[in-house]
Amino acid sequence: MTLIAYIKVITGLIAAPLFLISICAYIYVQLRFKPKYDDDLDEYYHEFEDQHPGLAKYNKYSQITFTVAVIAALALLAVTFI
Repeated sequence: MTLIAYIKVITGLIAAPLFLISICAYIYVQLRFKPKYDDDLDEYYHEFEDQHPGLAKYNKYSQITFTVAVIAALALLAVTFI
């Protein structure tokens, strides 16, 4: 095998589980960290709602898991077509 083939195999072995784990983590974040509707959230103005601790945590983890899923998907796409 050539060096390119080894790189493709290693990248595929890393990217595939990473993609599945990040999708599962994204779904978990969507279900678990999304703040429940309460009057406390209504007290924040629209401009400052990101300062709500529950919403800020939800947005942070949601963005992280989605970004990792996109990067892993792009790595799998690169392995497939290159």
